[in-house]
Amino acid sequence: MITDRTQRWRKRRCRWVPGAAEIDPATLSVDIIDTRREAAPFVREHHYAGSMPVARLSVGLFANGRDGRSELVGVCVFSHPVNNASVPKTAGLGDPRAACDLGRLVILDSQGANSESFLVARAFRLLRREKPEILSVISYADPVRRVDADGHVFLPGHVGRLYSVMGSRYVGRSSARTDLILPDGRPISSRAISKIRNAECGQRYAMEDLIRAGARAPHFGEHRGEWLASLERTGFLTRRRHPGCHAYLFPLTKAARLAARKVPSLPYPILDRAATEGDVTKLPLLDLAA
Repeated sequence: MITDRTQRWRKRRCRWVPGAAEIDPATLSVDIIDTRREAAPFVREHHYAGSMPVARLSVGLFANGRDGRSELVGVCVFSHPVNNASVPKTAGLGDPRAACDLGRLVILDSQGANSESFLVARAFRLLRREKPEILSVISYADPVRRVDADGHVFLPGHVGRLYSVMGSRYVGRSSARTDLILPDGRPISSRAISKIRNAECGQRYAMEDLIRAGARAPHFGEHRGEWLASLERTGFLTRRRHPGCHAYLFPLTKAARLAARKVPSLPYPILDRAATEGDVTKLPLLDLAA
């Protein structure tokens, strides 16, 4: 499907390319890539969140580069679900490992329209080949417009139009939550906060991410929970209510499609083009007039 504009990324900034700038499939290829050496650096450099989820499989989009060399221009990361409860709620599957999240999807602004569908469709095939235990993919669209400290919009908010044209089921919203927001407007994942508070595996990277963003380092012997609390007291971290992301389901097998009958199938949400802040979903949610 060709749209008027297509969202792209570079250096964690949202950019747009004309929808008429279609891709040439002959110049592109899709393949599995190494998560640590290839996917993670690309995602951290270009995705607005600046972080990498716990991946189950990473897939790269390659374009013809200079001197006939392939250039990595996009990454699709299939990750562990945010929590095990999201799998039966969103996919209707009892085994949490039977589904995964489309944790990251980022494509550079050098690529034209339809690059996402080109990458995702082929990534699904590779996922089934490499991880046959995964029957469904869950994807989330964050509808909240995010602005940095200088007032620049780095994430305009979206309702998942790409997923709607790829044959997914819209199953509603994830649970509303309260985010901790960095000075640059980025939210910190609840999982990262949990790792820091409970001294879990991965806490070091989560803490380093905060320090790179300008947080003071914890004092010697300071409890990690108290450190986080002090960052709130000083205004480095602020709390902001989030209405929940739009959730989409991609059943990959017949068994997954049967299981998906247990979850709702709702009309796709609509983008409110007049929204300038907050949730950009057109309300009421089931309004089909636009």
